[in-house]
Amino acid sequence: MLILVTVTILFVTALVLLVLQFAAQGFRYNWLVAAGGAFLAWISVFFWQLQMPLALQFPAWQPALLFAQSPTFVGDELAWMFAVSLATLCLAIILTAVVRIDFPRPINWIGTLILTALGILAVVADNPLTLVLIWAALDISELIAQMRVVEDPQLNERVIIAFASRAAGILVLLWAGMVSLANGQMLDFRQAPPQVGLYLVVAAGLRVGVLPLHLPYSTESTLRRGFGTGLRLISAASSLILLARIPLSSLASPLTPYLLILTSLAAIYGGWMWLRAPDELNGRVYWLIGMSSLAVAAALRANPIGAAAWGCAIVLIGGALFLSSEPNKWLLRALFIGAWGVSSLPFSLTATGWNSTLPSSWLVWLVWPLRISAQAMLLAGFIRHSQRTITRVSNEDQPIWARNVYPIGISLLLGTTILLGLFGWSGALQLGNFFVEVPVALLTFGLLSLTPRLRVLNPVRAHWVRPANPSWLDWIYRALWNLYRQLRRVSDGISNVLEGESGIMWTLLFLALFISFFTQRNP
Repeated sequence: MLILVTVTILFVTALVLLVLQFAAQGFRYNWLVAAGGAFLAWISVFFWQLQMPLALQFPAWQPALLFAQSPTFVGDELAWMFAVSLATLCLAIILTAVVRIDFPRPINWIGTLILTALGILAVVADNPLTLVLIWAALDISELIAQMRVVEDPQLNERVIIAFASRAAGILVLLWAGMVSLANGQMLDFRQAPPQVGLYLVVAAGLRVGVLPLHLPYSTESTLRRGFGTGLRLISAASSLILLARIPLSSLASPLTPYLLILTSLAAIYGGWMWLRAPDELNGRVYWLIGMSSLAVAAALRANPIGAAAWGCAIVLIGGALFLSSEPNKWLLRALFIGAWGVSSLPFSLTATGWNSTLPSSWLVWLVWPLRISAQAMLLAGFIRHSQRTITRVSNEDQPIWARNVYPIGISLLLGTTILLGLFGWSGALQLGNFFVEVPVALLTFGLLSLTPRLRVLNPVRAHWVRPANPSWLDWIYRALWNLYRQLRRVSDGISNVLEGESGIMWTLLFLALFISFFTQRNP
């Protein structure tokens, strides 16, 4: 029941705000309603610890031949750490909204509350059917939210591409279920046939939320910091939970080492672009690419605990950085807690990120330096972005209560990072891997010290990654989209020819050709 309590609080708060938005437009306490609901939901997640594991199963669907599984939710330690991360992010977004230029904006808080509720349902899903249903609801909610803020038809294409990439993840998960049934076994998060796990990894990767590289609201920095941050990070968390649910026996495939190589290359690309990004908002997608690649690598190495740790670090540590917009010296120093959380040092959130029980082949040892380098770039980039003050705006013109509330949101994210490193799940109070911690720390210090001396390590100019001027990956997406348009025009032209006044003539002509073809083949 505690799962329903948390989700119900979020949905009811969003519904109340929606009613107030239309029925009482002059209502002045929308923010208090949103903050109160988010706070109650955040507190309720901690009560899960009293009864874990939680279980919530709905009655079986009919017919039983078609629906062998029913929607089931389980609140175990991995689901709890994701849920507390999402609830903390939701509360932090609403608390930090008080210093934004567009404050108050209740419609954004409604979207954040709904996405958080669906994200929590996704992380507690206990079977693929439940996860697919929640993913579909989350995708539709994201599509509506993004279409609401987009007016340019060209930017609408980005929304459709993002929706299509997430829908492809759902299709891959469904395909994994069909492959499992073909082997005589129902796909479940506890057992699955060999090689099915690779499909689950691909499904999670497609849904992380990096396609397209930039969301379609490039000029509204306040929207990108608040609602945009929630949209990116909640979507990533609801997808990465699948990596922590993959049965270890299903990853036994000769293709696993090669997929690990591709993942390591993606981590290097994400880390390098994140290190050289002009600011944290323009580089946010590369943070997702790099950190998600490390989570995928942990899952491929049969380390679901480590994959969950990287996933929660994306939400908590990334959320603290992306929501931080004031050059407050105390907050700048506090952000070093986020750097500690990404470092895999003892008792940090990601200390279990490099653990593995599988034997290492020569291919695994080959990509080991790549993953270490990628983590060092991500860590160095985080320190650089967190300590940069040029792009930050002072809140001195804000009311005193807003200036006092804003740091609480950032502090909650950083405090939860410390909490998960010490308490609440089996990955807490871990020493980590000494052979990774030391090289990562040394490389990070090396990158930071060489930055003033090597131009290649300096941030690129903003136009390299600004959505108004897409990167080479965006050009690839646009080329594929143009190809789709041309094929659709050809298809429409053929349909018009066949369905027009001469359609009967063309039908008779094709029929005569088919008859003559088959007549010639008969003796």
